[in-house]
Amino acid sequence: MKENIVIIGGGAAGLEAAYQLLTLGYTPIIIEKSGHLGGHLYDWNRLFPDMTPAKQVAKAMMERVKDANIFLNTEIISIDKKDDAYAIVLNNGISISCTAVLVTTGFQLFDAHKKEEYGYGIYDHVITNKDLEGWFNGNKDRRVDDKDGLKAVGFVHCVGSRDIKAGNSQCSKVCCITAIKQAIEMKEKYPDAEVYCFYMDLRMFGKKYEDFYINGQKDHGIHFIRGRVSEVSENIDGKVIVKAEDTLNGKPIKVTLDLLVLMAGIVCNSDTAKLASALKLPTDTDGFLKSKDNVLNIIESPKEGIFYAGACTGPKTVPETVAEARAAALAIHNHINSHKSWTSDSE
Repeated sequence: MKENIVIIGGGAAGLEAAYQLLTLGYTPIIIEKSGHLGGHLYDWNRLFPDMTPAKQVAKAMMERVKDANIFLNTEIISIDKKDDAYAIVLNNGISISCTAVLVTTGFQLFDAHKKEEYGYGIYDHVITNKDLEGWFNGNKDRRVDDKDGLKAVGFVHCVGSRDIKAGNSQCSKVCCITAIKQAIEMKEKYPDAEVYCFYMDLRMFGKKYEDFYINGQKDHGIHFIRGRVSEVSENIDGKVIVKAEDTLNGKPIKVTLDLLVLMAGIVCNSDTAKLASALKLPTDTDGFLKSKDNVLNIIESPKEGIFYAGACTGPKTVPETVAEARAAALAIHNHINSHKSWTSDSE
């Protein structure tokens, strides 16, 4: 039997890495603090740009790691380097010795309550991208009043990202494409609805993303308004009033909406920060874990035997996350083999 490899986090990165390590003959041990695997995939509805059902992807990934050791509702109490291994104590009383640690703690979404000007938690019909995904998945949400259908829906991009005042100057990378995906889903449910996307810049960097955007404009009639939202309020009927400046046309715009969706940006997971402190791992200016470097060694930490994959080092798409997980599994394999070779030679 080959060495134990501890994977901290059971989202897309953790699941893919565990699968790759299993095929290489290792014993991956997944430590997941929540009661289920899948991370954000478990909560999402469909994935861009192919509209693939997220749960379908998550279930396929879970099925492939059924032979791994999986601890749910579990957190790490302590982690220390002992000679050439790491000694880990879990909150269930179990202790583990492992050759390498893979951090896949992912991300969390910016708390939209902090942007009071957009009215989240203040006005009845203002929700976030995550709330809307839950509604698409069938979760009841009183804030989405669709008993008579939705006639007008707005999406505000870059909420809590590219925002120095909010403490996050970085681009969250996936908000633009997620807004377009959700806007298209709204148009599919309510073809006659007027749907607006308020954006600063549309960043369509990924494969088929530009096609997705053009499809939203041409085939679904989504209105793309370039300009920051300046004011959000509520009228006597409970409708959301949005004021913005259309910078392309050089004039102000005011719309009345049944629902306003805030595209909350990606920020560092608070658990990642705790882990960084415990292991004395450096973090970057955006709070995410700092890799050995950002070109050739993004999946390596500055500490021997500790590796990264996925959004613990910054915003990532699902394909990028999966690719990093595969690379990290191979890097761990090479690290262990090179260490064995070095030990054998020294003897």
